[in-house]
Amino acid sequence: MHFAFIPYGARTELELLFRDLEAQKYKMVLKKKGEKDKFVFIPGQVRALPFGVYEYIFVKEMKDIVLNIMMGNTAPNRFGLPKMFMAIFRKTLKLKPIPKYEKKTKFLWTIENISIIPIGIREDADLIEPKEGEYKGWVHEAI
Repeated sequence: MHFAFIPYGARTELELLFRDLEAQKYKMVLKKKGEKDKFVFIPGQVRALPFGVYEYIFVKEMKDIVLNIMMGNTAPNRFGLPKMFMAIFRKTLKLKPIPKYEKKTKFLWTIENISIIPIGIREDADLIEPKEGEYKGWVHEAI
């Protein structure tokens, strides 16, 4: 799953946030019929897109937790961006609107002095692992 946003704040604060985002490890679920689920630990990833947009990539099982903290510092109208502009921006980047999420738990990321303009999400398809070896035939999120 991908969460696209525009961060606004001091550069050092942004770099601290990006470091925290990339340091977070997630358990990616691997499934196969007739087998017990396996887990592989993968780090979160931050990707820079055009126009000052950043994309945070994480496993879909953590959607509620990630959206809860990232949407906690949102500033959608602080900069006076019209809804039509955001819709066009979202369509250009092939994103979906941000879905509803549970507001129960958060990660301990440093996000105090940063404002975030949320743009949207992108969901990944499932992938059957084609490589030879231990995970051949296992299905997982195509991050």
